[in-house]
Order: sequence, then structure tokens, then C-alpha cells
Amino acid sequence: MSVSTVLRPATTPKKALAVAAAAATAAGTLLTATPAQAAPENSPARSQAVAKKMIGERDQYRCFARIVDRESDWRVTATNASSGAYGLVQALPGSKMASAGRDWRTNPATQIKWGMRYMNNRYGSPCGAWRFWRANGWY
Repeated sequence: MSVSTVLRPATTPKKALAVAAAAATAAGTLLTATPAQAAPENSPARSQAVAKKMIGERDQYRCFARIVDRESDWRVTATNASSGAYGLVQALPGSKMASAGRDWRTNPATQIKWGMRYMNNRYGSPCGAWRFWRANGWY
């Protein structure tokens, strides 16, 4: 008897799980829950989560995110082939971000820290940088 044959008559998810576990045990297989996977260290999802936490203010995060969406698609190691701009915020040269930390090449927090400092100093805020970006296609 196959597991699919055993599962077919089960009417609820709870019953189906119990029946599947019994069938797997009978077949000599072990069913285990897989733990939720954390986002990889340099994934776009992790970079976004770090930015949300660091920036805090919702509107400023949205402006920051709109720029980063377009500049690097949240890839920490994004490199512009023609200009050499690097990272989430496409610093040019990328080594400028070393002022925020030695791990500027791979750490989203370091790049976000540098990017926020840059946007605040040059445009007053991430939303000021976003307004400039919309008008010019760069910032």
C-alpha cells in the first residue's frame, strides 16, 4: 500500500498527517519537520530586514528602499560594470564605504549606515535623495 493510497481517505489535514506518519513508520521512514531557514547572510531579504530595523522611520525607509530597488536590487555585492559603483547604494568608488566599516564589501548594515549618512548629508534625508533620483535618474 502506498502513502498516497493511505492519504486519500483522510478528511482533515490533522488526520492526513497522522496517517502519513503511520505509513512512513510502517515503511521504515522518518518524517521530521524542517526548521524555517534564516535568510542567507547576503540575501536581498536580509538586507531589507536590516534596513527596516536600522532606518526605523517608515517613510524614510520607503524612500531608501525605492532607491536601492533601482540601484542594486538589494544585492550587497552589486557592481556597475561601466562605472564601478558598488553595493546596495552604488557608492562610487565602493571603497568610500570603508568609512562606515572594514566589512563594507559584504555587510549590508555597513552599506546601509554609509548610504544613510550620504543621503542625509547630501540630500537631507532618504526622501530628499529619492526626490532627486526621480528628477534625474541618479542620486
